[in-house]
Amino acid sequence: MRLKRRPAFILNSVALCSIILAVLTAALAAGARDVLRGTLSNGMRVIIVRNAIAPVVTTMINYLVGSDEAPAGFPGTAHATEHMMFRGSPGLSADQLAAIAAAFGGDNDADTQQAVTQFFFTTPVENLDVALRVEAARMEDLTPRESLWDKERGAIEQEVAQDLSDPEYVFYEKLLAADFHGTPYEHSPLGTRPSFDKTTDALLRRFHSTWYAPNNAVLVIVGDVRPKKALADVKKIFGGISEKKLPPRPSFLFQPVQPRTMRVTTDSPYGMDWITFRFPGADSPDFAAAQVLSDVLSSERGRLYGLVPEGRALFAQFSYDTYAKSGLGYAIAGFPPGADSTNLLKEVKDILLTTIANGVNADLVEAAKRREILDAELQKNSISGLASAWSEAVAVEGRQSPEDDVDLIRKVTVADVDRVARAYLKFDHAISAILTPAPSGKPVSSRGFGGAESFTSSKNPNVALPPWAAGVTGRLPTPVETLHPFVTRLANGIKLIVQPEPISDTVSVYGRIQNNDKVETPPGQDGAADALGQLFSYGSTSLGRLAFQKALDDIGANESAGTDFSLQVLPENFDRGMALLAQNELSPALPEKDFLIIRAQLAASAAGELQSPGHIASHALAVALFPKGDPARRQTTPASVKSLTMNDARDYYRKVFRPDLTTIVIIGKVSRAAAVAAVEKYFGGWKAAGSKPDTLFPSVPDNGVSVVHVPDASRVQDNATLAETLKLTRTNADYYALQLGNHVLGGGFYATRLYRDLREKSGLVYYVDSSFQEGLTRGVYQVAYACDPPNVSKARAVILNDLHDIRATPVSPAELHQAKLILLRDVPLFNSSVDYIANGWLTYSALHLPLDEPVRAGKIFMKLNADDVQKAFAKWIRPDDLVEVTQGPRP
Repeated sequence: MRLKRRPAFILNSVALCSIILAVLTAALAAGARDVLRGTLSNGMRVIIVRNAIAPVVTTMINYLVGSDEAPAGFPGTAHATEHMMFRGSPGLSADQLAAIAAAFGGDNDADTQQAVTQFFFTTPVENLDVALRVEAARMEDLTPRESLWDKERGAIEQEVAQDLSDPEYVFYEKLLAADFHGTPYEHSPLGTRPSFDKTTDALLRRFHSTWYAPNNAVLVIVGDVRPKKALADVKKIFGGISEKKLPPRPSFLFQPVQPRTMRVTTDSPYGMDWITFRFPGADSPDFAAAQVLSDVLSSERGRLYGLVPEGRALFAQFSYDTYAKSGLGYAIAGFPPGADSTNLLKEVKDILLTTIANGVNADLVEAAKRREILDAELQKNSISGLASAWSEAVAVEGRQSPEDDVDLIRKVTVADVDRVARAYLKFDHAISAILTPAPSGKPVSSRGFGGAESFTSSKNPNVALPPWAAGVTGRLPTPVETLHPFVTRLANGIKLIVQPEPISDTVSVYGRIQNNDKVETPPGQDGAADALGQLFSYGSTSLGRLAFQKALDDIGANESAGTDFSLQVLPENFDRGMALLAQNELSPALPEKDFLIIRAQLAASAAGELQSPGHIASHALAVALFPKGDPARRQTTPASVKSLTMNDARDYYRKVFRPDLTTIVIIGKVSRAAAVAAVEKYFGGWKAAGSKPDTLFPSVPDNGVSVVHVPDASRVQDNATLAETLKLTRTNADYYALQLGNHVLGGGFYATRLYRDLREKSGLVYYVDSSFQEGLTRGVYQVAYACDPPNVSKARAVILNDLHDIRATPVSPAELHQAKLILLRDVPLFNSSVDYIANGWLTYSALHLPLDEPVRAGKIFMKLNADDVQKAFAKWIRPDDLVEVTQGPRP
C-alpha cells in the first residue's frame, strides 16, 4: 500500500438500480468518443476512458475520505482501513483476494491521502469484470474479525517504523504540524504506533461503514475497453449497493503560520536548506497561477537554479504540494557537508524577495505554460498514469477532467503570477529549515546471525474462488505480441527502433549508450563520468547553457543528454527537438570554467557520500560479494575527483560516447519515414574512433559468508539485505526457471510464500523483495526487507527456510500455475505505457535479446514444470552463503 504524504523530491440485484443521469461524453485530445461518464442512482460517479495502447485496463476507485476524516487521536484510521481492505470482506476472504490479485498479474495496490483513498488494479483487460466485483465486495464491508487486525497491526507498524527511519519524512511531519496546526492537515495519513496500538477492528469497521459508500466514490476505468459495455457492467455490479448518509466534513480554520527555523540532522550525503510557505489549495482560484509560479521559480534559466552553475548549491528547486484546501510551496537548495548553510539560506531568501519586488520573467511564464501543456498530453502515454490523472483531477481537485487544469493554466497571465508571488511568498509567515548531514559510524563485522529460529514455510493453499472469479485462475493465457516496431541500423552503427503510436499528441525519444563507468573509467579517475554527466546541462558548442535552455523552452520540450538521453515534444516541434538533442549529445559545450566548479562540488559531495550510512551499506555489500580488485568495489573519493582535469572528462567522452554502442527508440505521433529521416539528419554524421571499449564486468567467484552492520542513528528500523553472487548469466536457460520460482516466493503479495510468512502470518516486515540481477557475465541474487531490530534474525530464518524448501521440494501444482499466471499476465503490461515499451527495448538491446523477449519468455514459462524450478534453485541458490548487510540500530 502506498501513501501520498511527502514532498515531490504517491453484487447485489440489478433491478435496484438504473442510471438516472444521462450518459455524458467528454473529450480529451483523442476525441469525444474516448470518454464516457455516468452517475448511478446510488450516487457513484463513473468515468471510462478508452486508451488502446495495449490490451490492458486500470481500475481506480477513489473514496472521498482520507486522513482528513480520521477521528481525534487516531490519525492513521484511513490508512489502517485501507490495509484492512486487503484482509477480506464478506464473500471474499483474504486468501481469495490474494489468489485473484496474483492471477491478475500486473499491479494491485492502494494509497491513502489527506482527502482520498484509492484502490487500483492494472491487469489484462479480460479481467475487468472480476476487478470490478472485487471492488464491489470491498465497498460493502470488511471481514469482522479482531484477529485479522491484530496481524495487520504488525505490518502497518513496520511501515510507520520505515518512515520514521527517514529523517526527511520526520522533518516533513514536523513541517505539517507547524504549518497546519489545529487542522486535519497537521499530520500525514501515515498514523502512529501509539494510535495503532489502541485501534480496534470495531473502530475500523465503523470508519468503513461510515465513509465507504457508492455516493462517496469515483470509479475511473482506463484502457482498451468498450466504454458502453464497461458502463453496463459497472451498473450491474455496483448498482445494488445502497447509498449512505454521509456525515459532515471536517472544517478547516487555518491560523497564521508562526515563522521559525528548524534544525534537523539527516543521514543523506548532503544537507538541504528549505524555505516553506503556505500556498493555495486545489479549490483556490489561485491554484493555476501558483503552479506556474512554482515552475518559473524552478526554471533552469532562473536565479534559484542559477545557484548550481555558480557553485553555491549542489541543487536548487521550487516545489508545490497541493491538498484540496491548502498547499505547501517550498524552495530547496542542497549543500555539501561543512558548507555555510546559513549563508545559502539567505541567498535563497534574497532570490525570492527579488522575484517579489521585480516580478517574474514573462518569457519564463510562457515557457512554464507550454511545459505544463506537454506534461498533460504525456499522461496519455500510460494507461495507469492516465487513470491517476483523471482520479487526481476529479476526485482530489474537484474538476470535470484533467483538461480543466490545462485550461486554467492557459489562462494564467504574468500579472496573475506576480500577484500570487506577492500574496503567498510571505516571509513573516514562512518556516525555514536546515537539514545537516550527520556521519555514520563505521561498518561492523559480526560472526553470527543471532539466535536459531525454526519456521515452517507456508505453501499456497488451493483456494476455492467465488463463482464470479473462478475463471481468472483457469487456463494459462498464450502471450501475444501487439507491437511490431521498425528496426534498422544506420551506417555508423546506431540501432534505431521506431513505433508510430497515435495515443497522444506527443513524440518521445529514448537513447542509451552501452556503458559501464566502473569498468571504463581509467584508474585514479573515479568521478569522471559524474563530472561529464553534469556538464551536459551547460548546452552545446553553438548554444550556451541559458541559450540552449531557452531554445527548449521555446518549443516546450523536455530534453536530457548523457549516456541515457531523451526528448519529449509535441509533433510539430519534433524536428527542432531532434536538432537540439543531437547538438547537446554530440557537441556538448564542456566549458572548462564550469568544469572547475563542478569538480569542487563533486569533491565535497564525495566526502559526504563516503560518510553517509546508505553509501557505506551499499559499499559494504559490494565488498562482501566481490573479490578484491573487482570494478564493482570502486569508489569515488575527494582525492580522485580533485585530480581530474578537463582533458580527463573529454577523453572519457571520446571513449564512451560512440554510435556503434547506441540504441535510439522513437515512439509517438510520427511516421516511420520522418523518424528515420530525423535520426539520419542529426545523428548520421556521428563517427566512432578506435575500437569499442569493454563494458562488461568480469566473471565472479562464489562469495564467502559475512555479516556487516552499518550504524545509522537516524533510523528506528533496520534495512536488511541478503545477497550472493551467481555465475549465472542472463543468457543461461536456467534464468527462466529461476524467475518462475522467484514468483512462487514473491511477486504475488499474500498469495506468495515470503509475503505470507513474513507479513500476513507474523507481521515481521512491511515489505520484502527477492530478485535476480543478471548481466552478460555474472549475476546476483538478493532479498531485501526492513523490520524492527529484534526481528532481523527472525525474518532471516524465515527467508532461509523458504529458500531451503524450494531447493529441496518441488513447488505445488497450484503455486506453479499461479506463478505462471503472474508472469504471463504481466506480458501485455510491458506495452501499457510508452516508458515501459522504450525502456524494455533498450534493456533487451543491451542484453542482446529480441525485442519480443516478454512473449518469447512467456512461451518458455508455459513449458516449465516443478522439477525444472527445483533443479534450478538447487543448482544456483546457496542459502547458507548469503551475506547480510544491515543499516540502522544494531539487530
